[in-house]
Amino acid sequence: MAKILVVGAGQAGLQLALGLQSDGHDVTVMTDRTPDEIRGGRVLSTQCMFRTALGQERDLGLNLWEKEAPRSEGLGVSVSGPEAARVIDWVGRLDDYAQSVDQRVKMPGWLELFAERGGKVVVNGVTVSDLDLLVRGYDLTLVAAGKGELVSMFARDAERSPYTAPQRSLAVSYVHGLGPRPEHDFAAVRCNLVPGVGELFVIPALTLSGPCDILFWEGVPGGPLDVFEPALEPEEQLRRTLDLMRTYTPWEYERTLGGVELTDAKGTLAGRYTPVVRRPVGELPGGGLVLGVADVVVANDPITGQGSNTAAKCATSYLDSIRAHGDQPFDRAFMESAFETFWTTAASDVTAWTNAMLAPPPEHVLQLIGAAGQIPAVADRFANGFDNPSDFPNWFFTPDAANAYLGSLTPQS
Repeated sequence: MAKILVVGAGQAGLQLALGLQSDGHDVTVMTDRTPDEIRGGRVLSTQCMFRTALGQERDLGLNLWEKEAPRSEGLGVSVSGPEAARVIDWVGRLDDYAQSVDQRVKMPGWLELFAERGGKVVVNGVTVSDLDLLVRGYDLTLVAAGKGELVSMFARDAERSPYTAPQRSLAVSYVHGLGPRPEHDFAAVRCNLVPGVGELFVIPALTLSGPCDILFWEGVPGGPLDVFEPALEPEEQLRRTLDLMRTYTPWEYERTLGGVELTDAKGTLAGRYTPVVRRPVGELPGGGLVLGVADVVVANDPITGQGSNTAAKCATSYLDSIRAHGDQPFDRAFMESAFETFWTTAASDVTAWTNAMLAPPPEHVLQLIGAAGQIPAVADRFANGFDNPSDFPNWFFTPDAANAYLGSLTPQS
């Protein structure tokens, strides 16, 4: 069994650490915050997870909140037209439910579970120079901290990174009191598209105070939604969120009229970042090598809701690669091979789909979105693509594939 260091305690880092621990490895997790500090901090993400990622958690016995968290059984799309009229509206049914658990709930719980199972948790921030010394005591070091100095060790992969600047400004508010959508009697994730302006996502979730909803604006930089910044007071962020809903998505704003409030004083998040794919191997000043995990090496915009799903799939893929590697040294060749397996089986199609959704939609995509309102099979296939993005090249990416798919259907499909 190997001695392994995992730096970072998010979805991928902890899922991987717990999986390695269950395989009998000697695993240490380094994190910059205690479980209580995470619980008492600001929200970290939106993290809506679909069937495959939830199953990967379940396989490791990590589905600790599955009975409590709301179950989203569908995914709906609305498009705003002239004068904020809803010109397209439909909902696709998921083959199995999705769930979103506030990472302030999940990550502390997983950290405590890891410690209860005998894992070593070190609460301390880590610099590159710190890591240079630490790696000498481990057979494998995995960097799963997607922000901060450590990311600088991983070079940008220009061939896989078409963007050099943020493509959206992001604003998240966790709320209580949102009313249901009248069109369906089941919980669903709602994607509201405002062409040329941005997107509003509404996601049922579980937070520290129980079931809630997440209001998530993605704004085109420089546009009318680009009015959020990290220093904004939470109540002011909610006010702006609701004002923008009233202006651009009035059908969603109607759900707030009964009175919504933030789930807690730290229930907001705002910022922006550049989508990027990085080289998987970081080289330390002393010559040691570390393997980047999840958004350290593949950081996509959250427009397709794939961050936590991709993180779970990365953890699963790396765990499989480590298992297959046996007792051989964890050298550069292993690290590059493990990443390429993850890239080929999961991250490549996610990245292509996400980057496509950030661009103005081509005519064939508009036709598909319109057809989904008439043909349930199209709506269902789009919805389930959030679980399996590798299906999109078969029918979504090109005009030929889209036309062939639509031609194979009837309105009753």
